[in-house]
Amino acid sequence: MKFHWKRLAFVSVAVCAVAVAAATANGSSTKNQATEPTALIGSSGPAETNAVNVATAAWSKRSGIKVNVIVASDLGQQLAQGFASGNPPDIFYLGNDQVATYAKAGDLAPLDKLANVKSFYPSLRAAYTYKGHLYAAPKDFSTLGLVINTASWKSAGLKAKNYPKTWDQLAAVAKKLTRNGQVGLCTGAEFHRLGVFMIQNGGWLVSKNGKKATVNSGANVQAFNYVKKMLGNGSMKLTNQLGVGWGGEGFGKQMCAMTIEGNWIAGAMKSDYPSVGYKVVQLPHGPKNLGTLQYDGGWSMAAASKNKTDAMSLISFLTSPGVELGNAKAFGVMPSVISAKKKWLKLYPQYASFLAGADYSKSIPPVDKITTVLGDFNTQLQALPTTNPKTILDRVNSELQAILS
Repeated sequence: MKFHWKRLAFVSVAVCAVAVAAATANGSSTKNQATEPTALIGSSGPAETNAVNVATAAWSKRSGIKVNVIVASDLGQQLAQGFASGNPPDIFYLGNDQVATYAKAGDLAPLDKLANVKSFYPSLRAAYTYKGHLYAAPKDFSTLGLVINTASWKSAGLKAKNYPKTWDQLAAVAKKLTRNGQVGLCTGAEFHRLGVFMIQNGGWLVSKNGKKATVNSGANVQAFNYVKKMLGNGSMKLTNQLGVGWGGEGFGKQMCAMTIEGNWIAGAMKSDYPSVGYKVVQLPHGPKNLGTLQYDGGWSMAAASKNKTDAMSLISFLTSPGVELGNAKAFGVMPSVISAKKKWLKLYPQYASFLAGADYSKSIPPVDKITTVLGDFNTQLQALPTTNPKTILDRVNSELQAILS
């Protein structure tokens, strides 16, 4: 199943914050480099591309050094080719699910001495830390929340006091909202959505030391049995059951009254389903914890870069509060730096529940080749309505333990 975690969230491109940030940026001390730094990005669309171009131009104006921004048609493939050829870009986008693979291969330069290394949320730094070293500077992030159709909520006789705070309450409102041909809750048939229930029940993919697979733990089995119970009574459906590509589509088409999605849903609702009113609340507290999944975007630097001083300065600038707030306005991401929190909340108070997730969210563990395992996990979860959860979890646990060993 395609993993829709990067969707445009706002249509207007606001770049004033980037320009303001330029005035306070640290310039580079190596203005006479023989080559200009290159930055490889995987863009979600014109708004993001423009925002990166504006930000790098602001840094160039300050430093006197031009930056060559390359928009990848296939970021993973082009990055791998760059490393294989010995001529990688100086800096580039990197997801935390890839950091262990490239760090293990020696392709990444550690960023432990980045000027603003302590400005990021601790959970974001942890997402990019491999064997004690930071290998990417978090540039933005997203979390999952519970998105509610306000008209469906009202017509079912529900009020703000009924927003679910526990699993029992979520199951109850999902059942009550299943009416008039609309299912109460829908979301993707994938770990990248259903994994929230693992966290909420005290489970996870790996042990605390990261050395043992714990996919088939009792806590995780219980979590997926909870999901399967809702699937069985018809109050919840997975996107493959609805015939849609992601939860936002099912929600926007009003096939479900609630969905579990990230802050990228805002752009889809505004552009594709503007007549559908919605409210975002935090996901309910499970038997053990509050829990949500976190998706991170980061800037990494190649170990083979010939422009390390400039590249480090550029990464520090691109992750400064002014630039990150400009990016938030341009394409809807949440800033990775704690100091931007108040301004972001003032701009987007309706999405406060997404940002609240930063305090208890989990990122995909930095394990080499974990993307392959999670890909199979997603495939298996499409059969969850008719399959014993433990059968699925046992299979994935074996696969994950194999790469950990």
